[in-house]
Amino acid sequence: MRISLCPHLAYEALSRPKDGRQSARIQNIGEQGHIALLGHSLGAYISTLDKEKLRKLTTRILSDTTLWLCRIFRYENGCAYFHEEEREGLAKICRLAIHSRYEDFVVDGFNVLYNKKPVIYLSAAARPGLGQYLCNQLGLPFPCLCRVPCNTMFGSQHQMDVAFLEKLIKDDIERGKLPLLLVANAGTAAVGHTDKIGRLKELCEQYGIWLHVEGVNLATLALGYVSSSVLAATKCDSMTLTPGPWLGLPAVPAVTLYKHDDPALTLVAGLTSNKPADKLRALPLWLSLQYLGLDGIVERIKHACQLSQRLQESLKKVNHIKILVEDELSSPVVVFRFFQELPGSDPVPKAISVPNMAPSAVGRERHSCDALNRWLGEQLKQLVPTSGLTVMDLEVEGVCIRFSPLMTAAVLGTRGEDVDQLAACVQSKLPVLTCTLQLREEFKQEVTATAGLLHVDDPNWPGIGVVRYEHANDDKSSLKLDPEGEKIHAALLKKLNELESDLTFRMGPEYKSMKSCIYVDMASDDVDISELVETIAVTAREIEENSRLLENMTEVVRKGIQEAQVQLQKANEERLLEEGVLRQIPVVGSVLNWFSPVQASQKGRTFNLTAGSLESTEHTYVYKVQGTGVTPPQTPSGTRTKQRLPGQKPFRRSLRGSDALSETSSVSHSEDLEKVEQLSGAPEPDAQEPGSPEPPPSTRAPQDAEQTGALRSGAQCPEDDRPQVEEPESLR
Repeated sequence: MRISLCPHLAYEALSRPKDGRQSARIQNIGEQGHIALLGHSLGAYISTLDKEKLRKLTTRILSDTTLWLCRIFRYENGCAYFHEEEREGLAKICRLAIHSRYEDFVVDGFNVLYNKKPVIYLSAAARPGLGQYLCNQLGLPFPCLCRVPCNTMFGSQHQMDVAFLEKLIKDDIERGKLPLLLVANAGTAAVGHTDKIGRLKELCEQYGIWLHVEGVNLATLALGYVSSSVLAATKCDSMTLTPGPWLGLPAVPAVTLYKHDDPALTLVAGLTSNKPADKLRALPLWLSLQYLGLDGIVERIKHACQLSQRLQESLKKVNHIKILVEDELSSPVVVFRFFQELPGSDPVPKAISVPNMAPSAVGRERHSCDALNRWLGEQLKQLVPTSGLTVMDLEVEGVCIRFSPLMTAAVLGTRGEDVDQLAACVQSKLPVLTCTLQLREEFKQEVTATAGLLHVDDPNWPGIGVVRYEHANDDKSSLKLDPEGEKIHAALLKKLNELESDLTFRMGPEYKSMKSCIYVDMASDDVDISELVETIAVTAREIEENSRLLENMTEVVRKGIQEAQVQLQKANEERLLEEGVLRQIPVVGSVLNWFSPVQASQKGRTFNLTAGSLESTEHTYVYKVQGTGVTPPQTPSGTRTKQRLPGQKPFRRSLRGSDALSETSSVSHSEDLEKVEQLSGAPEPDAQEPGSPEPPPSTRAPQDAEQTGALRSGAQCPEDDRPQVEEPESLR
């Protein structure tokens, strides 16, 4: 029986559905993804062969894949272990190191380890949870782990401190422990920094320690030019590769390459197996390597490195952006963050302590920049989804944004145009970040100085600030949910969003067990903070007053209805007494009313909301006119009336001289405002100055007739003084 494995024919058979249509999900995988998925199906078919043919075929696939990987990544005379879990290879390597250093481990077991405890050294920048995973897999206690700190004075803060490591090794040897294994990083999980692998290799050879290397920078070993720090990884005892994310291959196993001469120990450690099913794990990768070829593999890794270098060069030209890996020329990872320059000092990230600032101020600035960087990362992920950005929180620097095209570009299809768009988006978001930072302190001061408002410090909010209105019944000593305050803030949020300003307002916090607050979002232009705070305070106060007025009115109406019912009942009783008992009898009453009808007036009650009192309806039925009552006074509006130019939105400063209006339009708008001011301050028409134009004849005739009649009456009584007194009255 002969099986022909042709990747192209297999891909065509898999990607050609019966209805002639291709699924969008399969198209996103790509051809190399189809080949990798096909390997799992072929592995199931191959497992049905007879044992001899299956053994020969699986041995050939395993040996070819191991040889290709060792040649591509410059690891000579190595063996390969294929595993699904990325950390599983390191656990197997630890078992191999234990069997190699403890000869009686197979016989005595953990009694040997108890007498001389092994020590596994991990960097402080290693992947989270790696040490706990190794202890759980190996059955070792946590004291067997030794975390090596990174550099604090010289070198990168994400590289292992070699001098301190040597000191730890000497101390462990003096305590009777056995240094067993060291895990180095060729590209840390966070920022992609590479340890000094050459120096670590010398230290491990000196003390007989197994050196294992892992990291994303190991992919650059396939390129023509490799940095010396990464190239030193080819001399280590073992390394773990993840070709699946690097090449965009789904469901492809990770590979651990190692060097060891004793096949019995590798078999006991689980690195080799005689089962054909274990050897068939390499089949998906074997098919993918054949499909891509050496040129295709190198091209994909080279493309990812070029993308990172392209973004790094673009971000160097942007102000307020700090790159954390700018010293790594060949690193395929770019980590950057936004920072604010301190006045009167050099540009320093806020995460670094400043001697002239209090610790609380430094912490507040650190949280503020972290919130802004978190917002920036989320915005960039939405604007450029093909970039594959990741927002992470580092211990020293704070929240940063990571661009790792080697892990995402092959899957997302990232191109150079996407990197240029990403750099342009970063540049476009900087004015929003800087403007928001400048307005935060002013907003806090204005809110603190305004009665009825309370400034809330929320370190996770990237906007201008958070404010809460304290109503009259607010319990300031409690932080529990306040139903009345929640209603006021909900109405306040609706009013603020109806103003059609450039600002966005939200209501929080998300956890509803706390009091409600108003969250003011980011600002892209110069905002008039005093007008903003005053509008919030006045609007909230009006909402509270209106709610109180409504509650009072409800109570007054309720009491009025009760009083009206009592009065109507009394009036009904009086009517019965006035009419007599005979008129209440059905037949007798009708006859009596026919002979002697009762002249009874219709009495009712009306409720005056203005006065809050009951009135009789007798006046309405007699005169056929409803009572006017008292006209309620207008509610004074506390909203600050500010004259704005046409087109100017609320909370924005004057647009004169800005780009929003042209020169001619701004001049015309200013002239219009001056005219409005002149008209509002002009005298009334009755008090005209001399020389003013006369009114038209139609309006002047009645006045002249009235004045003529008055003068004639004065002419008839020249000796009497009274007409002289009445003359001004008639004129008035």
